[in-house]
Formats: sequence, structure tokens, C-alpha cells
Amino acid sequence: MTDHWNALEALARDSGDRSILSLFDTPGRAEDFSAQTGDMLFDYSKTGIDAGIRDALIALAGAAGVAEKREAMFTGEAINDTEGRAVLHTALRNLCGDPVNVAGQDVMPGVLATLERMRRFARGVRGSKITDVVNIGIGGSDLGPAMAAEALSPYHDGPRCHFVSNVDGAHIADTLRGLDAKTTLVIVASKTFTTIETMTNARTARAWMTDHGGDPAAQFAALSTADDLTADFGIPPERVFGFEDWVGGRYSMWGPIGLSVMIAIGPDAFDAFLRGGEAMDRHFRAAPFEENLPVLLALTGIWHAQVCGHASRAVLPYDQRLTKLPDYFQQLEMESNGKRVQMDGTPVLVDSGPVVWGAAGTNGQHAFYQLIHQGTRVIPCEFMIAANGHEPELAHHHQLLIANCLAQSEALMRGRSAEEAREKMRAKGFTGDELERQAQHRVFEGNRPSVTLSYPLLDPFTLGQIVALYEHRVFVEGVILGINSFDQWGVELGKELATSLQPVVEGTAPADGKDGSTAQLVGFIHRHRDPA
Repeated sequence: MTDHWNALEALARDSGDRSILSLFDTPGRAEDFSAQTGDMLFDYSKTGIDAGIRDALIALAGAAGVAEKREAMFTGEAINDTEGRAVLHTALRNLCGDPVNVAGQDVMPGVLATLERMRRFARGVRGSKITDVVNIGIGGSDLGPAMAAEALSPYHDGPRCHFVSNVDGAHIADTLRGLDAKTTLVIVASKTFTTIETMTNARTARAWMTDHGGDPAAQFAALSTADDLTADFGIPPERVFGFEDWVGGRYSMWGPIGLSVMIAIGPDAFDAFLRGGEAMDRHFRAAPFEENLPVLLALTGIWHAQVCGHASRAVLPYDQRLTKLPDYFQQLEMESNGKRVQMDGTPVLVDSGPVVWGAAGTNGQHAFYQLIHQGTRVIPCEFMIAANGHEPELAHHHQLLIANCLAQSEALMRGRSAEEAREKMRAKGFTGDELERQAQHRVFEGNRPSVTLSYPLLDPFTLGQIVALYEHRVFVEGVILGINSFDQWGVELGKELATSLQPVVEGTAPADGKDGSTAQLVGFIHRHRDPA
């Protein structure tokens, strides 16, 4: 692997002074550096990747064993080796029902049976007095369904969906305010049913419902495998939907964690979402690397982050309903690939995952695009745009949205030279030193890379494709980096310390042994806390 990394670093040095725009002097550049599956187009031609770099990246993926580990994942091998688990979120969207074996047992009958239970439950809720659904979870039990529910709002024909994640009392208080406890369903999403933030919020919601005339036994459901704890909480077994330990939290909305979305859009539309993910799975398994969207998306990420050293990546969906998508991808990638050691416990050979962030266009253009265009750091951008919006009567809005998206990627690549800036300022009447000063403020270096994902319409099938595409992208990057993308030990230490600090904050235990800063902050909070 070291030889492959060295070869890529040499290619980066050799191409360092070459502009991305000059690559378009070669006829067919856009077509040669794009790939398509169905009606989804991935264009990576506005990057510094040429044929030689692409070949070297594909060779890196081959040397890392991406194809072999991809098959190991889909066939149920325990590729999450720090926890001894298979990684089979793909089975949750395997609607064709082809066998998937874990430890010699086909898991698909259980997956499909749970999906059918979800459909029946969702139809019952949609046909009942329930007007609102409150999903209480955190992390993967919140970000995925919250993102999908907003993304698919044009397809909502069921109860309104609300999402509570933060243990800050403001979140649950603001969410429940104005809801009718008699017509609200609360879904508690926690695999272990012990997540402290989720269970604190769940107990508050149960007390609210009891105090306001609702019936928690009939109006709570659980997404959990802890049958004993859900029973102790008062949720009957027919309202509990479990999933196996081979489904990680941030990969889980394809199954029971997506129940709130199914209730909002209906089982048929949710099935379309699953079919989109399933279609991307088939493409990922079958397409050669040079035509494979998840592989190519991963390799552009590797090129920018690990080879070129760009420390962050902006996700820029030009769709208001995808406002939560950058947050979702932030968790998906940074929790998966934010690791310091390889599978064997030795240090990662290169920098691990980049900082992932972003916002929906065009809002971002009036916030942080200034830094992307003229800042001193290069930030690779990932644009997304649909050919059509859901509001035909506002087609002129969507045309303007598309124009903005395409203009931004072109501007990042093309830039504006000093001479072009001088001409603009000269036309405004500036001369001499002031002409030069004004011109320099208007120079754009350009040569800033971006990729664009385009599709006809953001519908359930397409959203399924997008989410599965990025899941597999993270997997491929993880394999190339030699890390386990499916554990998250980095979240544990803070949770453990919070548990030990809670009695200190409450004033029932001393701050003995705490560092001076923590002890000082606890003291300050105690002195300024309102008396109970």
C-alpha cells in the first residue's frame, strides 16, 4: 500500500501547477470523467483527476481489497472485527429476499417479517386518530429519519412528524408544546433502551402524556432489541420493533428506525425508498470501478483529503428539503472514518477522514462561499441538484436554483484572473494604484475542485439511491484507509465521564479528583444555579 500512496503523492506533485480548466482542452473530458447509474449522473470532471491519476486511484482500491471486502460485507462476514459483527444494513433493503447468511443462518425471513409488521403498524396509525408522531432518539436513531422525513415532505400524507434528540429540556419542551397528548404517538428509538439522552426524554414525554389525558400504553412504541426494558417501561411487545446487532446506528433508518418516515409517507413510498437503496447496492456490487459511483465518489474523496491534503469537504445540496443532509453525512463519515488506527491496531498511514460540513444552496452562497472562493484553504465541494422541483407552478424558481448551482461549480474551477479583474475596475473608472488595489480584491484563484451529483427529481427512490451511495462511499474509503468504519469507540469516553460527573453537577458528590478547570466550572454553575 505504501508504494501506491507514494505513487499518488508523486502524481499530485507533478500536477500541482496544472489548472483544472486546462483539462477540458481534451475533447470529451466531461463524459470521460462522469459515471451514471439509471437516471443518476455523477460528474467529477471539475477535479484535478486525469486518466493517470484515476488509474492509480483504482489500483490503490484494488490493492486495498475493496472488491473482496465489499463481497464479504454483502455476504454477512464479520467485517466489524473489533465488535465481532457482520455489517448488513444492506439486508434491510434487500426486497428481493435473496438469502443473506450470518453464521450459517439466512437473516432475510426475519428482516422481511419485521418490515411487514412495520407496514401493518404504519397503516394502523395512519388510519387512526393520531395526528402527530414524536420520534425520540439521538445520533443514528434521529439524524437519518429526521433528514429523510424533511427530504420527502412532498410525499407526506400521514401524521406530522417531530424529532427530539437533545437532552436539553428545551428540545422536548418546544416539541411537545402545542401537541395534543390524546392524538400523539411517541416512538422511542434506542437499540439498548439505555441511551441516557433518549430515555430521559422518553420519561419526560411519558409524564407529559399521562398528565394531559393520553394513554402511554397505547400511544408509545419502541424501536429496540431490549424486550425486558421496553416491557418495564410499559410498552407492549406488539408495539416493539427490534433489529439485529449487525445494523449500526448511523446505517439503521432502512429498518425499524425509519418507522416514523414510513408513517409519514406511507408503506408504498417507504418501499420505493428501500428500492432506491437496493438499486445502488446492485450497482455497487456489479459495476467496474471506473464506472462505479460509490467507488468513484470515494476515490475523489481520497484524492482530495489524503493525497492533496485538503482537510475539509463541503456538501452542498441545492434543495431546501435536503437541509439536514450535510449533518447526516457529517455523522455518517466522521463517526465512521474518524479513526487513528488500522484494523490491526497500528497507526493509520495517512490522515483519516476530513471534516464534513455544508448547507443547502443558495443559503450557503450568502454565508460561507466567500471562504470557499477566496480563502487560503482549498475546500473540495460536492454539489447536488435535481432537474425538476416539486412545484411546477414555481419552475422559474427551480431554474434559478439550477443556474446558481452550476455557476458556483464553474466559478470555483474557472476563477477570475488579475487582468480580468483590472479590466472590470478600469471600466468603473479606477486608475493607477487604486485600480490595482481594487482589482486584487476581485481576483479569484479558481482551480478549486468540485463534483456534482444530478438526478431527475428528489423522490423516495432517489433519496434511497443517494443515501446508499454515500454509505458505500464511506465503506470504500474505510477499506482503503485500513480502518473499521463500523465501530465508534470515540464517543464512549465522553459518555463515561458524563455519567460520573452527573452527581457532581447535581451536588450529591464532591468534585474531588477533577482537574482545576472542571472543578471551577462546576463551582460556578453551583453558585449561579436557581434554587429548586
